[in-house]
Amino acid sequence: MSGHSKWATIHRKKDLLDQARGKVFQKIAKEIYVAARGTDGNPDNNASLRMVLEKARAANMPKDNIQKAIDKATGAGGQEVFESIRYEGYGPNGVAIMVDCLTDNRNRTASAVRSTFTKRGGNLGTDGSVSYLFSRKGVIVTDKAIPEDDVMMTAIDSGAEDFQTDDENYIIYTAPEDFLNVKEALEGIGVTNFLKSEVTFVASNKMTVSEDDEEKVYGLIEALEDIDDVQDVYTNLED
Repeated sequence: MSGHSKWATIHRKKDLLDQARGKVFQKIAKEIYVAARGTDGNPDNNASLRMVLEKARAANMPKDNIQKAIDKATGAGGQEVFESIRYEGYGPNGVAIMVDCLTDNRNRTASAVRSTFTKRGGNLGTDGSVSYLFSRKGVIVTDKAIPEDDVMMTAIDSGAEDFQTDDENYIIYTAPEDFLNVKEALEGIGVTNFLKSEVTFVASNKMTVSEDDEEKVYGLIEALEDIDDVQDVYTNLED
């Protein structure tokens, strides 16, 4: 009986992981659609699409899914219209939270985001209330398969703004316009395992909170990410 129970538990965990991956792919597919809509679908002619495709590859999104999103945007069926909306607010203990959405129904999205903040101990702020705390940057995270000096010098020579390390990874920050140059330069010296590779928002100064408040903040972030219209959630909470 215990063996059956363990097998069932493994299957449930796999189903949850598959659902989480599926939700990530759906969100990225929507970004690809928006970036490719009204174009020929060629990333060489579309910097925005190239950026999103980097994000898709870093998330190990299947090539078929990527191509379907591009085909949908550039074909006769690409009639959906999504609006970009940003919500700003605070989580427990004043942690800054910025929420980027793509939606075809502004009222639905506003209601869902506002309700989630309220239920999870946060509150919405006004436009600009926390966005000044974040800067748009390219972020590249890779393992340490290549010697540190080689990766650091290549990154800096190709335009990286900052190079950091932790126990397992190199973390590289770039200006948005230098992101692709740095990534391609790293690939040129044999870097292949990119754990993160995207242009995103990074908090200028991180804040720490109690363990209890940290748990509440992560609960709020996860609830926001579960909203279909939410694409990305940014926070200044210390990792």
